[in-house]
Amino acid sequence: MKRTLYRYIFNEIPPPFLVGMVTFTFVLLMGRFLKLAEMVVEKGVPFGDVVRMVSYLLPSFWLFTIPMALLLSILLAFGRLSGDSEVTAMKSCGISLYGLFPPPLLFSALATLACLWVTVYAVPWGNSSFKKLMLDIAQSSAGVSIKEKVFNNAFPDMVIYADTLTPKGESMTGVIVHDERDPKTPTTIFAASGTLFSDPRSHSMEFQLKNGSIHRNEAGAGYRMVQFQEYILRVALADSTPKGPKKASEMTIDELLHAPAGTPSNDLLARRLELHSRLALPFSCIVFAFVGVPLGIQNRRSGKASGFSLSIAVILCYYIVLSGFDTLGEKAILPPVLAGWGPNLLFLLGGGYLFMKTAAEEPLPLTPLYQRVKEAVLTRTRKGAKA
Repeated sequence: MKRTLYRYIFNEIPPPFLVGMVTFTFVLLMGRFLKLAEMVVEKGVPFGDVVRMVSYLLPSFWLFTIPMALLLSILLAFGRLSGDSEVTAMKSCGISLYGLFPPPLLFSALATLACLWVTVYAVPWGNSSFKKLMLDIAQSSAGVSIKEKVFNNAFPDMVIYADTLTPKGESMTGVIVHDERDPKTPTTIFAASGTLFSDPRSHSMEFQLKNGSIHRNEAGAGYRMVQFQEYILRVALADSTPKGPKKASEMTIDELLHAPAGTPSNDLLARRLELHSRLALPFSCIVFAFVGVPLGIQNRRSGKASGFSLSIAVILCYYIVLSGFDTLGEKAILPPVLAGWGPNLLFLLGGGYLFMKTAAEEPLPLTPLYQRVKEAVLTRTRKGAKA
C-alpha cells in the first residue's frame, strides 16, 4: 500500500515543477529579450546566433529556477492534497507526516543531482561559450557594440561617440573618437562622417573617417592638430579564443580547487567563495523540501495563486539571506564555507522546526498573525464598500 501511496504523491509533483521551470525561466529571460531583439532587428545579428546565446544563458538560469520550481511544485502538490482533505484521510489511516515525506524528499534529491550537474558542468561551459560567441559576433557584425548618442567603451582603451547611426551600425555621422591606447600621446578625433568595417581574419575593425581633425598632446612636443579629408583608424580586437585569467564563474570545479602557485589572496578568496556557493546552491532543493511540505499543508484552500505567491516570498527571503552571507564572505567577515552553506543551514533549521510543528498538528508561529491581518483587511474592505 505504501508503494501505491508514494507513487500517487510523487506523481503530484512533476506537473507543477515543469510549469514552474518554464515560468521562472521565461521571467528571467524577459530582461534579455529586448536586448536580443535589438541585436536581430537593428544590428543584423543572425537569429541562429541569438538562439545560441539563449542556450548558453539557460544553465545559469537553471541553477536558480530548479530550486524555485521545486519549492513551487511541493507547495502546490501538498496544498492540493490538503485542500481536498486527502492528507486528513491519510492521517486517519495511521500515516503521519513523516510517512508522507519520502516522495518529495526523493524528488528533491533528483532535483539536487540535476542542479549539481548544471553547476559543475553546464554553467562554466555556458559562460565561456557565451563570452566566445559575443567576441565572434563583435568581429563579424561591425556596429553591434556601438549605439548612437552614447559614449561607447566597447573597444579597449577607446571611447567612441556617434551622433547618428544606421540600423546596421556601419555608417555614422558626428563622430568623436578618444584614443588612449598609447597613454603618452592621447588622441581625440573629430569627423563629420565615418564608416565601420570588420575584418574577422585579422581580428580587427577599421574606421574610415572623413572631413575631420586629429587633436594630439605629445609629451615634449606640445599640442598638435591635423586636419584630414579621409583617415583610416584600425582597432585590434581580442582573439575569439578566451585568453588571460578566467573569472571564477567560468572555472570548472577542478580549476577552483587547484589554484596555481602565486595566485593573489583576493583571487583565492573569490575561488573558494565560488566553489562553496556552487556546491551549496543545489542542496537548497533538499532544504526547500523541508520548508515546502509544512507550508503546503498549512496553505489548505487558498488556491494556486496563494501557493505561487508563498513560493516567491520564501525564495525572496532565501536569496536575500544568500546575498547577505555572500557579502560577508567577500569582506572576509565569514569564512567561505560558512558564507556558502550558512543560508542552507538556517533554512534547514527553520524548515525542520516547521515540519515538526506541522507533524504534531500545532499551528505555525505566524499562522495566527496571518489570520488576524487577513480578517482586519477584509473588515476594512467591507466597511469601505458600505461607505
